[in-house]
Amino acid sequence: MAREVGRFLQVAFSELRRQGRLDLEAIETAARAAMHRAGATALEHLLKESGPVPDALPCACGQKARYRQKRSRQLLTTVGPVRFERAYYCCDSCHQGQSPRDRELDIVGTEYSPGVRRMMAVVGSDASFDQGREQMQLLAGIEVTRKAVERQAEAIGSDIECRAQAAIRRAVQLDLPEVGGKDIPVLYIEMDGTGVPVTAAEPEGRQGKNGEPAHTREVKLGCVFTQTETGRDRCPVRDESSTTYAAAIETAEEFGRRMYSQAWERGWSRAAKKVIIADGAVWIWNIADREFPGATQIVDLYHAREHIWQLAGKLFATDERRRKRWAARMQSILDAGKIEALVKQLRAFPAPSLDIGDVLRTEAEYFERNRERMRYPAFRRQNFFVGSGVIEAACRTVIAKRLKQSGMFWTVRGANAIIALRCCRLNREFEDYWASRAEAA
Repeated sequence: MAREVGRFLQVAFSELRRQGRLDLEAIETAARAAMHRAGATALEHLLKESGPVPDALPCACGQKARYRQKRSRQLLTTVGPVRFERAYYCCDSCHQGQSPRDRELDIVGTEYSPGVRRMMAVVGSDASFDQGREQMQLLAGIEVTRKAVERQAEAIGSDIECRAQAAIRRAVQLDLPEVGGKDIPVLYIEMDGTGVPVTAAEPEGRQGKNGEPAHTREVKLGCVFTQTETGRDRCPVRDESSTTYAAAIETAEEFGRRMYSQAWERGWSRAAKKVIIADGAVWIWNIADREFPGATQIVDLYHAREHIWQLAGKLFATDERRRKRWAARMQSILDAGKIEALVKQLRAFPAPSLDIGDVLRTEAEYFERNRERMRYPAFRRQNFFVGSGVIEAACRTVIAKRLKQSGMFWTVRGANAIIALRCCRLNREFEDYWASRAEAA
């Protein structure tokens, strides 16, 4: 280390004499590189195995793996590349090799240290893989390829998803521990779906809009949050940092189990009031009925209003004044929770064409089907949220910000891995996950 510091100072003073001034950024970069080289040298000494090694070890096949030799390997660490030797064993029966030192250090099958893999997971979950590569080079002085960031981020995301599936299976089998903690006045679940662009092979056989081949797959996304207090005018206030997310490209049945597991972990059994808010999608309410019986169900008020204004645009396409007046009148009926009266108005409206008649019937059925989910005055008297703004924001922050950038096309496996990684980090669980990996190693 002293040699690296001396070399760095020699270069710095030489530059000062030559130019008469210091380029601070260049000096900072050189200092970091010198410290990395010194750290790598120290790390190489620490990683060397010392003392006697066993002649044989148990093999996974049930036989014995016998000591062969010390083998050298190179590893990229957070302080740069290091090379060290460790004992290598091979089984005469199945011919599989192993190095206990690799398992101890959590570097089996990889050329990257846990610290570097963790960095790649973080940058790969936040930005494109190429941007992640640039960030690692600029911020940490570590050079990796775009493909390396992709592989490591997806591998860690897949591991997180495997653990999530294990938790979901426990929930389905009712093998859930009672989660201790304070009583929760109100616990909310919100759900939605959003499309993610996928590679050409992924949507094969699936139809998109207007009967055209699909170019996206739907990510089903849910969030859970709590409410303890109300603000001014008794408006509901979401508890700070209480929101957690769950998402995946999967069937509605699978997603329902995922949300059940998430809600239970968040204290579903301790909640005095339980509320589910979403748009009018049938698959969401099927999940609510199956997984969360007894919860108060609310159709997002602003989504319901949007139905009215879109319908008004079709009924009065050329008359803006009548369009606004009619929509405002229907919206006031909706806001008052008088859904039967609203449905009656829609069914009685004289349709100017068969197509408009079909639209009116469809909208009347939508409001009639969701009438008990649209009793907004009753919900407000209980100080409940009536809008799904949290999940709308989640569609942008959890999914669109990372997976819907220009030029991105995903496999379902890759998308689900990054989604799992993002949810883990946004749920503030990544540190616990990484600690559990270190303990397992």
